[in-house]
Amino acid sequence: MTKQRPRRGPDRALPLAFFLLAAVAAGCGETGDEQPSEPQNPLLRPGQFTETAPSRFAVRFETSAGDFVVDVHREWAPIGADRFYNLVKAGYYDDTRIHRAVPRFMAQFGIHGDPYVNYVWRDALLLDDPVVQSNRRGRIAFAKAGRNSRTTEVFISYVDNPSLDEGGFAPFGEVVEGMEVVDAFHTGYGDGPPRGAGPYGAMAQARGNEYLDEEFPLLTSILRALLVPDSD
Repeated sequence: MTKQRPRRGPDRALPLAFFLLAAVAAGCGETGDEQPSEPQNPLLRPGQFTETAPSRFAVRFETSAGDFVVDVHREWAPIGADRFYNLVKAGYYDDTRIHRAVPRFMAQFGIHGDPYVNYVWRDALLLDDPVVQSNRRGRIAFAKAGRNSRTTEVFISYVDNPSLDEGGFAPFGEVVEGMEVVDAFHTGYGDGPPRGAGPYGAMAQARGNEYLDEEFPLLTSILRALLVPDSD
């Protein structure tokens, strides 16, 4: 098998103009009258999600293919475990897609459905954790595009991937229930360009679920991710 790396997905050089134009367009529709403002999505402020995770906790993912449970060990990768805990608690992974699923390699998710959320999180970079556990089948780790570049995307290994250990991909947990559900994720699109016909990461970041649902309707959906009560 050709060695591959779980990538964070987008080019970090996404055009700022895309988001500025959208903001200007929204502003053009305003009138001079005071209008009640809608509550701001808390996910647009990454800096507030810094809670320390429990030493051990579990997350149940409800997907269009069924449910699976991830058991997180903070001691394996504390920086990554803390980020994952905060993202799940904030509902970040709700209504997202398994946008990259490659047979006999891994399944990757963590691009938000709202492009504005993607934009603010792209620079919320994490320092790397030392790799203390191997990327075995069922283990979950953050994707990255180089040193200290983890943000929100994670992947679950379909097979043992020891080569990823050398690349600094630090597992922080493992699937303990429902690995057959993970195996059932839609993999028909293959990898993203140029290796396959799957979603283009930068476009998924810029357009969110609109792009993924329109161009890749068979992708497995994450309906919601929930912390399992009393799992620590």
